[in-house]
Amino acid sequence: MSVGLAICLVCGEPLDYFEEAQEVTCHICGKKETGHSICTAGHYVCDACHRAGGVNWVLEECKKQTSKDPIEIAQHLMNDKSIFPNGPEHHTLIGASLMTAYKNAGGEIDLDKGLEELKKRSLQVPGGTCGFWGTCGAATSAGQFYSIISGSTPMTSEPWGQTQRLTSNILGALADLGGPRCCKRTGFTSILESAKYVKEVRGVEMDIPETVTCTHFHRNMECLRERCPFFPKKEQNA
Repeated sequence: MSVGLAICLVCGEPLDYFEEAQEVTCHICGKKETGHSICTAGHYVCDACHRAGGVNWVLEECKKQTSKDPIEIAQHLMNDKSIFPNGPEHHTLIGASLMTAYKNAGGEIDLDKGLEELKKRSLQVPGGTCGFWGTCGAATSAGQFYSIISGSTPMTSEPWGQTQRLTSNILGALADLGGPRCCKRTGFTSILESAKYVKEVRGVEMDIPETVTCTHFHRNMECLRERCPFFPKKEQNA
């Protein structure tokens, strides 16, 4: 399986996306379902196989982290071979990075219980939501993080509104940047917006670096490069 580029995990060919879901069969586990993408060679990999190793790595590794910086935590997690350039494993990774940094910064949360709840919720968010649902999985993950720490449910008042406000802030920032999708760009943006919001609303200040630099751009064939705020300055100068 390729972990190099944002391409087919089976053969390394580029992915083709179609607007209407089609019946597909996962090349790895054989499960039949409907999906929106196959590679140019005809391979399909289901979400469960795509994030099988990544989600468990994220949750176990977060329990070891002592950093108050969610960007630092996220970048550490993204560097593992189980985390692909793009994919639904980021739907867990973003919220988990925020929750871990929030706990380390003094936020009141049972981290083990919180991460387990985040896992249950994030696994329900399929890949490709940024293009097909009108919301990004990274923003949804950040929203799940905030709903857990605030105790939001469909019947709460202030926590419900606060959670919607956070995700709307994130989606506005992502819309301004534009597409195509990049789980690193959307992830970093979601984390930065969330950290700022949590400080304002809950008074918990996580550590945020002055500059966030992506080290994965060479693995993303659709990278915005100079149009991305996280693209390395030295590459822009070159």
